[in-house]
Amino acid sequence: MLFNSLDFAIFLPIVFILYWFITSKSLRLQNVLLLVASYLFYGWWDWRFLSLIAFSTLVDFTVGIALEKQKDHFKRKALLWTSILVNLGFLGVFKYYNFFLDSLYDVVPGLQVALGFNTLDIILPVGISFYTFQTMSYTIDIYKEKLKPTRNFIVFATFVSFFPQLVAGPIERATHLLPQFLKVRTFDYAKAVDGMRQILWGLFKKIVIADNCATYANLIFNNSAEYSGSTLLLGAFFFAFQIYCDFSGYSDIAIGVSRLFGFDLMRNFAFPYFSKDIAEFWRRWHISLSTWFRDYLYIPLGGSRGGTPMKIRNTFAIFIVSGLWHGANWTFIVWGALNAIYFLPLLLTDKNRKNMKIAAQGNYLPTVKEFFNILLTFLLTLLAWVFFRAEDITHAWAYLSGIFSPSLFSLPASEVSPKTVIGLVMIFIVVEWLGREEQYAIADLGSKWKSPVRYTMYYAIIFALFWFGGQKQEFIYFQF
Repeated sequence: MLFNSLDFAIFLPIVFILYWFITSKSLRLQNVLLLVASYLFYGWWDWRFLSLIAFSTLVDFTVGIALEKQKDHFKRKALLWTSILVNLGFLGVFKYYNFFLDSLYDVVPGLQVALGFNTLDIILPVGISFYTFQTMSYTIDIYKEKLKPTRNFIVFATFVSFFPQLVAGPIERATHLLPQFLKVRTFDYAKAVDGMRQILWGLFKKIVIADNCATYANLIFNNSAEYSGSTLLLGAFFFAFQIYCDFSGYSDIAIGVSRLFGFDLMRNFAFPYFSKDIAEFWRRWHISLSTWFRDYLYIPLGGSRGGTPMKIRNTFAIFIVSGLWHGANWTFIVWGALNAIYFLPLLLTDKNRKNMKIAAQGNYLPTVKEFFNILLTFLLTLLAWVFFRAEDITHAWAYLSGIFSPSLFSLPASEVSPKTVIGLVMIFIVVEWLGREEQYAIADLGSKWKSPVRYTMYYAIIFALFWFGGQKQEFIYFQF
């Protein structure tokens, strides 16, 4: 079920009414309702894959309790690896089996005949990378004795499948989300209103900005050989805003919907395109995944401790694995490696934590230096996105070669330079800039205005959803 669908527009109010008006006197009934609603939400896409979530839930619930009872170090480690192998096994079969097998056959000609293994004709379950990482963090935290396991199966199953963030995050930690299912929740009007406001902004990002940009990004990337360097650069610009507004829009809706039910999810985006260097960008982009890799991969590998070779190894490890998490394609691996190359100079010169505050904090405009640092960081990110969006490495190199050609200094093709879409993106950037010190762009925007003016802004956003909405597209991160 998509957030921007009629199905969800019907589903959400029904669950909301049942939750607050029928089951509100029983925490257990509320959790059961959320569990049923979550399985219905996921099963709406393909009910067959509900068994994967159920099996993963059962394994991690059982392992969690067993870990608490077990004192033997070797047996505890065996239990932890049971959980990790089951979850990574699902990912390996559904997401990476065909990629690794094809790559192996490309490297070793004739191996396919010798082994006799063929690729599998399977589809990737939506959101499998998200919920497997969420459940793995649960067992890892119990193993490290940072968390006590829950013995309430309904609570744990609801934590794993909680529908607002099930298929595209934020990837929650059990230490943050699980306790919220154990506490009595009362309706908070201010919290619900804030949630509705964040949902509205998320829908604007997705429907007005991302879907419109997707139309032109697809057109330019799919026919890149026919276009000039300036048009290809414009195509990369459209994709940069498509992927940001698509994914951060989903996160806004997920966080807003959760607030309607009395839950707080972690922030996933913090205005990354206003970052002044790549290190700051990665502190502001897909925060739940970046911190997951930091806590469960980077730090266990040694982090930034040790000598230069170890720092380089760990940096490449976290970025390449992050790239591979996004998709089974060499383009994602190169995208990750390229970001590692961007990041390393900052780490090795100890400047990776130089920019910790949002740009121009407390001021309307950035300094000249800040402006050029933001522009440079955005351009580096935009070029890396070419690998993320391209069909394969050859396509990406051809696309970049096309950008850095003499035709870069010509005017972009008029048929893929829609003034309305570019104007909407510019308005979007201005609103994001004005609200950059808040949790999301319109969290506080207009709070000091008179009610009629503030509501005019909200109605204008609603009007834009219908008048300027682009052709409906699936959320990009569903494929991960």
